[in-house]
Amino acid sequence: MHDKLEGMIVGIGVDVVLVSRFKAQLKRTPALRERLFVPTERDLHVRSLAARFAAKEAIAKALGAPSGMNWQHCWIQKDAAGDPYVVLDGSVAEAAQRKGVVHWHLSMSHDGDLATAMVVAER
Repeated sequence: MHDKLEGMIVGIGVDVVLVSRFKAQLKRTPALRERLFVPTERDLHVRSLAARFAAKEAIAKALGAPSGMNWQHCWIQKDAAGDPYVVLDGSVAEAAQRKGVVHWHLSMSHDGDLATAMVVAER
């Protein structure tokens, strides 16, 4: 049975964002919100934006950080139960397809001034 499990995980990624620093960056560069986030994400609280940015970074790391990835091609939605899940399009979907990724596991959290995300990419 162990042999069947080998090779199922394509990559893992984790990222941590300092919320206060992220907030200052958004204030300093207002266009950053539009560049990093899709319309459904943009009006979220800064802690949630920081966690989503951490998730996007973690996804890029799980894919080996291929060049040419567009931040707009990856976003986080919530299902009916409120659990977050990964949605891919364009350049990020293509990178995932090249690696054979068919499923993502995502965990995000924020506490105090830290936001974090961890992903597992699975084939």
